[in-house]
Amino acid sequence: MANISLGALKAIRRPAGKFPRTGFRFVPLLLILVVTAAGVGLQQSKVVAADPVAVVELTNQLTYTPQKVTVNVGDTVEWKNRSLLVHTVTADPVVATKHESVILPKGAEPFDSGNIDPESNFRHTFKVPGTYRYFCIPHEGAAMVGEVVVKPAATSRRTSFVSGLIATASIWAWR
Repeated sequence: MANISLGALKAIRRPAGKFPRTGFRFVPLLLILVVTAAGVGLQQSKVVAADPVAVVELTNQLTYTPQKVTVNVGDTVEWKNRSLLVHTVTADPVVATKHESVILPKGAEPFDSGNIDPESNFRHTFKVPGTYRYFCIPHEGAAMVGEVVVKPAATSRRTSFVSGLIATASIWAWR
């Protein structure tokens, strides 16, 4: 351990009320902004995950109704099996027998509901924008295919404002 003399400590002491220009004078403001922004983000994520924004029915006619839905990133789609048959909602190219049955955007993970019994349902939350084409494993040969178009999440004015404040505070804090 290094020995520091009292004289050396006095030499680096600053007069009362003077802050060093090391960037710490705005730390309390920065912390308040970060906590506020985190609260806004948490509140938005609770709302997004609550209820499905689109419902697709699986039918006895071997169709998804509607065949195509459009949602935003973070939205949940629910598929309800209203038929007497077992169906699936599968967006996994590994299990498709036809290449054209599945489309996944770059970076999206495959998903598969497994068997959905009559009067049962399946939900999936979409995290990557783009077009998803999915199919029913037992009825792929009958062209039971559906599509979900996921649009990028729109940035709200409030979120943009808070992000701007954080960026500004960060610049001043480390100046």
